[in-house]
Amino acid sequence: QVQLVESGGGLVQAGGSLRLSCAASGSIVSINFMGYYRQAPGKQRELVATVTSGGSTNYGDSVKGRFTISRDNAKNTVYLQMNSLKPEDTAVYYCNTKGKYREPWLAVAENFEVWGQGALVTVSS
Repeated sequence: QVQLVESGGGLVQAGGSLRLSCAASGSIVSINFMGYYRQAPGKQRELVATVTSGGSTNYGDSVKGRFTISRDNAKNTVYLQMNSLKPEDTAVYYCNTKGKYREPWLAVAENFEVWGQGALVTVSS
């Protein structure tokens, strides 16, 4: 199995910064994809940012130029640096990871996709 532990989040004033982190652990063989999505009250979950194992990044239009995603492959950890925060960034931020894992008793690796427990980010005006 693979587990994700999210940290960061909290309350910040508009214009401030926060950093989220998400660490994956377990019988991981490889991680192809790590990213963050967010969901505000009454709205659908939306893409924030993703990063592949090769370092390619993708950002939602609303966060481009303000947020930066990065990853530490050795630690199976992804970071989301959020700058110039706006009240509309208020949401629960969810980490998402995809890759392959193999339990000791399995002959081959299997695909996995895991979501984190979510981190609340509140931006006050």
